[in-house]
Amino acid sequence: MKKSFPVFIILILSFLWLTGTAQIPAKPVPPRLVNDFASLLSADHVNQLERKLVEYNDTTSTQIVVITVASLDGYDIDDMAQRIGKAWGVGQSATDNGIVILIKPRIGNERGQAAISTGYGMEELIPDAIARRIVANEMIPYFKENNYYGGINAAVDIIFDLASGRFKAAEYADTSKESPLGILIPIIIIILVVVFMGKNKGKGQHNIGSSNLPLWILLSMLGSGGRGSSGGFGGGGGGGFGGFGGGGFGGGGASGSW
Repeated sequence: MKKSFPVFIILILSFLWLTGTAQIPAKPVPPRLVNDFASLLSADHVNQLERKLVEYNDTTSTQIVVITVASLDGYDIDDMAQRIGKAWGVGQSATDNGIVILIKPRIGNERGQAAISTGYGMEELIPDAIARRIVANEMIPYFKENNYYGGINAAVDIIFDLASGRFKAAEYADTSKESPLGILIPIIIIILVVVFMGKNKGKGQHNIGSSNLPLWILLSMLGSGGRGSSGGFGGGGGGGFGGFGGGGFGGGGASGSW
């Protein structure tokens, strides 16, 4: 028993040493908001997202960082995202308005994982349950198709809307629920369009401007049925990212896998 005790202590110390030496990604120099360490995005997509996030930072002071990694290096993804937020100082020190989006792709038999970590000042605007819903509804469906840009961009648009107060977390929770009625409405509209066009052909009408007026109304209804995107960011040239502001993180956020 006495001989095994030192061995046990050595094992514990070795585990603690290995855990302590595991590294999170280093803060980029020069600073960037999009850090594609796993090479999941094209250069054009990286630049588009960077411009979009820099413009949002310049307009609102809210900093959203996107990071992809090939490995979590033994970390839980939520823990790594929070540690990155703290170590990099994402967000402003006075308002703690930083957000970290961390993605590890699916490689071989390893599941893919994604996390959203919120700074102290963002936890009320984006509660954990809403962060989990964004990961599940906006990101993972794209990631399953290997469309990482699509998933990141969709999540960023929702975060813009929530962080700027365009709609509240409860409203997003309601609109993001999959409703049978929401699925049926587009189908009904399409059926009505087909029936109407068939009737017009039977009557031999050829005046497109008048006979198809209800058709354009129906198509307009179909196009406006979904939730509008935030838009307005990422279109201009803008300047470069000036650096992180020293924001704090306390464990808010959520994750998911596929």
